[in-house]
Amino acid sequence: MKSNRVTALARTKDFGRLVHILALGALLCAAAATQLFAEEKIIKSHGFSEFGDLKYPDGFAHFDYVNPDAPRGGELSYAAQGTFDSFNPYTRQGRAGARSADHYESLLVPSYDEPAAYYGLLAESLEYPESYDWVIFNIRPEARFSDGTPVTAEDVVFSHNLLLDQGLKSYADAIRQRIPKAEALDTHRVKFYFSPDFPRRGRISQVGATSIFSKKWFEEDPENRRLDKSRLDPGIGSGPYVLDDYDINRRIVYKRNPDYWGNDVNVNVGRNNFDTIRVEYFADSIAAMEGFKAGTFTLRQENNSKSWATAYDFPAIANGSVVRAELADGNVPSASGFIMNLDRPKFQDPRVREAIQLAYNFEWTNESLQYGLFQQRSSFWEGTHLEATGLPEGRELEVLQELGDALDPAILTQEPVSAHESRAARQNDRGNLRKAMKLLDEAGWLVGDDGIRRNDKGEVLSVAFLSDQPTLDRLIQPFVANLRAMGIDASYNRVDNAQFTLRRRDRDFDMIVGGYPRSLQPSTGLYQQFGTEAASYSVFNPSGVHGPDIEPLIDNIASAEDSEELFANVRALDRVLRAKRIMVPTWYLGKHWVAYWDMYEFPENLPPYALGVEDLWWINEEKEAELKSSGALR
Repeated sequence: MKSNRVTALARTKDFGRLVHILALGALLCAAAATQLFAEEKIIKSHGFSEFGDLKYPDGFAHFDYVNPDAPRGGELSYAAQGTFDSFNPYTRQGRAGARSADHYESLLVPSYDEPAAYYGLLAESLEYPESYDWVIFNIRPEARFSDGTPVTAEDVVFSHNLLLDQGLKSYADAIRQRIPKAEALDTHRVKFYFSPDFPRRGRISQVGATSIFSKKWFEEDPENRRLDKSRLDPGIGSGPYVLDDYDINRRIVYKRNPDYWGNDVNVNVGRNNFDTIRVEYFADSIAAMEGFKAGTFTLRQENNSKSWATAYDFPAIANGSVVRAELADGNVPSASGFIMNLDRPKFQDPRVREAIQLAYNFEWTNESLQYGLFQQRSSFWEGTHLEATGLPEGRELEVLQELGDALDPAILTQEPVSAHESRAARQNDRGNLRKAMKLLDEAGWLVGDDGIRRNDKGEVLSVAFLSDQPTLDRLIQPFVANLRAMGIDASYNRVDNAQFTLRRRDRDFDMIVGGYPRSLQPSTGLYQQFGTEAASYSVFNPSGVHGPDIEPLIDNIASAEDSEELFANVRALDRVLRAKRIMVPTWYLGKHWVAYWDMYEFPENLPPYALGVEDLWWINEEKEAELKSSGALR
């Protein structure tokens, strides 16, 4: 018995020591955590930049690229093509009218002369730790919706949750996992929490760009004011312009809100200079051009080379009433071209995709149909420091090697895939067509007695182009002819705007002209464009491309903590995407073509990353009066 009591006593003492040790350990851990929290620096700022310092200091008067003394008044008018039946741009249903999203403001706004730099609009400041675990926005107490009600932290939380519950699925699914919680700390302070399971770079700028809705407006009639339903009531925003008038499929007129709360905020000085903005709708660009000549609208951003080269020969050009200008564009060219739908089984063989690329003759198209005005694009970040060049080396090589068996080994030993060269003398380059036909033979698509290619199942190799743009007819049809010369059953189908929008959203096409907009500071948006999770339904990924050689690179880009790591991974991604040949790269311009009746003026130092027609330009009232008194304008 004594022995048992001694043993029990010993065990009791051991247990006590264990409890003491665990308690002490817990205290030490708590102390360490408290010390770590205390040491973590909390940054409070008037703006946010992904890397490096902000150009503009706290309390800056205005952006360098604005005219702070720009006169206010007059009307900006321009054209839109197609139709509209809604003023809700956040739903897949219907076709939203031009500028439908513009009357909603965000917490932060981008600077037009700094890549990935943002300054406070609805938020006067923000706070976040160096770990980027969370961010707090301090909302300006003076911020108001157009009905005079204040913008509060509750509105911000409501907007975030509404986009998750009723917004686009590709956006909602990604954000719900990465930003698990938003809460109102008080009337003017809102906090977003970021998941530790995902990279946090880009999160602050992402939530800072969220459109802010009026909770009160939505909750007054929740069934008829859903974000996922088409509606003609635009709702209540806090922006400088409100809807004034509209005529379905003909025009939309916005007027400046005379009680706009943000006129004197530094990021708005010199901006929003027009009393009204009118958008005239036309069935196609040819009709729109005639409307411009007649003065039905007075500013036109041209995107058609034939028009720019040949259509501006009317009297108003000759007498100086209309000005043609070529203005610098410092943005990354959109990664555009003839996009293949990888959901189609016939496009899953890379040899087929390469063969289709070889059938396109950029040089002939540019010289014969586009007046030699364009340059050919190869890279997804064409002409920038993010473009992959030469053989991979340094950190870029290491990043690619880390992909292991998921990577095509040829990428490590070859220069990045570039657009092929063709002879400009004739529509079809016979050398390229021979290469293309050999690839199709190797892929099992053989030419039958009728000259049409079929596989071993007897299925015809058919490729249908889909478009809603009449101006693309002359560019697509020669491409179709080249494909048919190779034995492909190629066709071109032009549909109306509404049908095209629906089919593009549903990815119901073989090939379309489209693109992937690019940024000099790419981040989490790449998940919606090239990520695996949203590949089957994302409207931002028209080809549906994804893969184990892409996803890790996006992860690296989203978690990059310095420019060197970011640049290396973006170049690696560029190299991988180009090797997949998901589109036939076409052309880019590198400048803005603008024609306008000579009453518009703009700052001398236009910024590199925005033309800013709607928010930086203004009307010279004397010139406008002269045009009207002379009869040039009504």
